[in-house]
Order: sequence, then structure tokens, then C-alpha cells
Amino acid sequence: MASRKESVSVSTSGMASTGGTLDSPVKQIQIEGLVVLKIIKHYQEEGQGSEVVQGVLLGLVVDDRLEITNCFPFPQHTEDDADFDEVQYQMEMMRSLRHVNIDHLHVGWYQSTYYGSFVSRALLDSQFSYQHAIEESVVLIYDPIKTAQGSLSLKAYRLTPKLMEICKEKDFTPEGLKKANIGFEHMFEEVPIVIKNSHLINVLLWELEDKSTVADKHELLNLSSSNHLEKSLQLLMDRVDDMSQDIVKYNTYSRNLSKQQQQKHQYLQRRQQENAQRQSRGEPPLPEEDINKMFKPPQPPPRMDTLLIAGQINNYCQNVKEFTSQNLGKLFMAEALQGHN
Repeated sequence: MASRKESVSVSTSGMASTGGTLDSPVKQIQIEGLVVLKIIKHYQEEGQGSEVVQGVLLGLVVDDRLEITNCFPFPQHTEDDADFDEVQYQMEMMRSLRHVNIDHLHVGWYQSTYYGSFVSRALLDSQFSYQHAIEESVVLIYDPIKTAQGSLSLKAYRLTPKLMEICKEKDFTPEGLKKANIGFEHMFEEVPIVIKNSHLINVLLWELEDKSTVADKHELLNLSSSNHLEKSLQLLMDRVDDMSQDIVKYNTYSRNLSKQQQQKHQYLQRRQQENAQRQSRGEPPLPEEDINKMFKPPQPPPRMDTLLIAGQINNYCQNVKEFTSQNLGKLFMAEALQGHN
């Protein structure tokens, strides 16, 4: 299966279409509450620890709003299941949904994440495949760890137009990325999400809230945060180590390139001097040589992985910032309550 480890296979047999223009950007995502519950249930049934679960999003596009009305999971399978065809499985599922009059148009995919660790090359390749085939497609990232802390963590992302162009050209060299003027902050764009429920479901939620005990509501004031914060900082340090290794590789490439340029310049100077001496003696100049064959430039390291690492570091920092700010608020509240008593 896709990018649990590699990438998601895309079936474009059912593509979302609207009465408007297909080239209009998606400015808002409307998700049915049933879809959110299915994603959460999928992780609870099949996700274990850092295991990633994925699935397909179905719906339609209305003007600049993407409406996600249904979804279905990718089944768990091992590498031994060589006969399993993901594209065929998706097509059969969408065909079955169409037969029972349920929205079956493909509008993207979803994936769970472990402590916000989702910025990777596999996700980039999968989303590029989706967005290249279905322009309005998005990827939903569900964070069960943050959700367990008391608030639903569900975000929608799309690749920016700049990154789409770079992926189409497959030019991930330092010069290509510099020419495109793209940084880690310009790789993904977040799309705002609105969760929609029917009136009957809203009434049911009000009844459940009235029946909930006071003790359940106070769980949000839990002051323990060491485990979550410690794990986030550990993942952040691992990514910083990866970044430092990439910086060392790039610095080594820069030194080798500079050294070769100096050798090339010295060789051209010696050749010019020798040709000048031969000309003064009335001898013909030296034959022309392909200098690029003599001084082959070193292979530049790919910079896309470095950008992804930088993006993941930024994501970890944002998560730590949000988490610590919430806990500081709880600590100040607890201090005020203790002083009042």
C-alpha cells in the first residue's frame, strides 16, 4: 500500500467535476462528520503506535469549495501480497458505492501521522500524483496523539504551484531550487476545514453533551505533558541531526566544486601562456580539448530532501509551540485557583 512505506496509487476513473471552472483553486474544505469518524475509527482499528493508516476521500467540488462526503480505507497487506492491485481495489470500491447511490468521485486521500511526522518524500510523491491527475485533490492529515490531548487534529494540505512545477520538471538540484525561489515554507499550503453535520446529528451531540459527567469535561485540564513534549523534542533533535548531515554533504560538495574551478582556471592560464610562447616561436597553437571531459563537475546532492527535513523541523517546532502555550495557560490557571483557595 502506498505510502505507508512508499507512495499511494491513484485511480482517476472517478474524478470530481463541477459546473464551474476546474482550474479554480480550492479555498475551503467541507467535511461530513461521518468522514471524520471513519478516519478516527480506521486508525483505532488498524493503527498501532507509529503505524500509518491511509484511505481514499470521495466527494465533489462546488465552485471553490471541496466537499468530502465519504471515504474508505486502504486494506492492510504485507509485501507477500504480490497479487494485490491497489488501483483495481479503488475502482471496485468506487463502482460499488456508485451502485448504492453514494458519492464516488475521487477528491484526495487521508493519512494518519505520528507526533506530526508527515512531511516526507513519500507524501510529496503521492500528493503530486494525486494533484497532477486531479487538480483539486487534497491530503488530510489526522494526528491521533494530539487528538488524544483533547482537541481534534485534522488538517488539509495541497502542494503549492511552485512545488508542482518543480516536481513536473524533476529538477531538484541546488540551481533548480534557487531559480524557482522556493523554500520549505512554500512547499505545502494549508486549506481551512469546516466540519458539517446534519441537524439530527447536531441534536444527538447536544444530548450526549448534556449526559456527559463533569469529571469527563475536566480531563482537558490535565497538567501532565512530559511524555508528549519529550517525544516531540526527541523527534525534533533527530531531524536536526539529519539536517546537519545534509549540510555537511552540501559543504563538501561546495568545497570540491570550488577546488575544481580553481584547477580549471589554472589549467586555462597555463594553456594560454604556452600558446603565447608557441606563437612567439612560430609554432601552431595546442589542439582544442574538451575541458568539460577533463574536469567533470562533482554531482550536486539533491536538495529536495533537505527542504523536506526543514519543513518537518518547522512542523515539530509549531507543534511544540502550540502544546507548550496550552500547558502554560493551564499552569497559570491552576496557580490562580490555588492562590484563590
